[in-house]
Amino acid sequence: MDVRSLTIDQIRAGLASKQFSAAEITTSALEFAQAENAKTNAYLHFCPERALASAAKIDELVAKGEPLPLLAGVPIGVKDVIVTKGVRTTCASKILEKYVPPYNATAVDRLEAAGGIILGKTTCDEFAMGSSNENSAFGPVRNPAALDRVPGGSSGGSAAVVAQGTAVVSLGSDTGGSIRQPASFCGVVGVTPTYGRVSRYGLVAFASSLDHIGPFSRNVADSATLLKAIAGRDPMDATSAFAPVPDYNATIGQSIKGLRLGLPKEYFVGMTSETADKVNKGIKLLESLGCAVQEVNLPHTEYAIATYYIICTAEVSSNLARFDGVRYTARSEKSDTLSAMYSNSRGENFGAEAKRRIMLGTYVLSHGYYEAYYIKAQKVRNLITKDFAAAFEKVDALISPVSPFPAFKLGEKVDDPVAMYLSDIYTITGDLAGIPCMSVPCGNTQDGLPIGMQILTKHFGEETMFRLAQAFETAGGFAG
Repeated sequence: MDVRSLTIDQIRAGLASKQFSAAEITTSALEFAQAENAKTNAYLHFCPERALASAAKIDELVAKGEPLPLLAGVPIGVKDVIVTKGVRTTCASKILEKYVPPYNATAVDRLEAAGGIILGKTTCDEFAMGSSNENSAFGPVRNPAALDRVPGGSSGGSAAVVAQGTAVVSLGSDTGGSIRQPASFCGVVGVTPTYGRVSRYGLVAFASSLDHIGPFSRNVADSATLLKAIAGRDPMDATSAFAPVPDYNATIGQSIKGLRLGLPKEYFVGMTSETADKVNKGIKLLESLGCAVQEVNLPHTEYAIATYYIICTAEVSSNLARFDGVRYTARSEKSDTLSAMYSNSRGENFGAEAKRRIMLGTYVLSHGYYEAYYIKAQKVRNLITKDFAAAFEKVDALISPVSPFPAFKLGEKVDDPVAMYLSDIYTITGDLAGIPCMSVPCGNTQDGLPIGMQILTKHFGEETMFRLAQAFETAGGFAG
């Protein structure tokens, strides 16, 4: 059975009508994913026993004639920074190569409670640090659209499995664009919810004030369904929001006529001509659907890269201090003192990008520099957030490119960290402000490389975001 063309609703309907069983879907999806993975390295490891056990529970419900949960029988990939009980969670790092968590992330519990079938853990940049998925300790991911290109990062594996058809939907994480940029590069839908909309409990911390969990899918409706399944208050995460979770699918079919769209002028510079052409065509399509378009200013955008890389590295320095070779991490055997064991374990097992960010973060938090860098960056972050608040007093949503360029070649930027960091120039501001944002496909380059268009809305404005995205998809916007 080929699940590549099936949606969440089609799978549930097929199970309910007994056209196929969850076991058949799961077996077929596993066989296809394992066969195809050699091309892309999108999965780090599979969990067939877990998947088939979940499928058996769904088939029991069908046999008893009981109602099927929201994600019944849906094959799902989960980024390997989201912990899964009894299944290795490595964060694509040698330092956690053998770590098997004793608990599930809340998002994983909610996925499985909704009937989702977790096929395996997807490859990512080490500890979610990167924009190309070349920082994994276990090899890079290749873009299904062009195998000599990167899939984006850090959730490149989660984007690739959906684009490749080896999962119907997947979960990724986003700290500075790590869902939206891979979605853009791979030609799928990627959603970064409002900060706090989805529990971070069980998401291995990169930068705690910036991290989000969110969905990938091949269509807007499936992302809306997946977000509904995992969203909501969690007592295990003090930063999770008390805000009620709407039924996103009930609103996405509504008209978008009359919605006011803002085009941040700071985001429409530095793009390749093909990126600009496809995004501008997407904007014209939204105008033709009845949206009113106007230019807006986000004046502190020019400080966003510096602000982000001060705040996120400071939090990295703190969060990654726990990986020291003492308990669940890899330990160096070359040490004769405790201090040397710490140093050698981290030196031998962290990759170059993780070390770079730890050192930078330690520096900005050090005595004499904390106020000059970290405190100042937090003040600028507040100004960036106020920029968005002011813009949303005038418009209902913002539209922009996701990346200045389509997927670049493997190895092209790996030796130039600054050029790599600039890949996220249009996405990091959304994370700094904690607002919901998403990438939707808006066409391909002449070489067949996907390009994404970004939709941003105010805090907890996911309903408007999904309405716009669904209208865009229905009108043929994905094809450009």
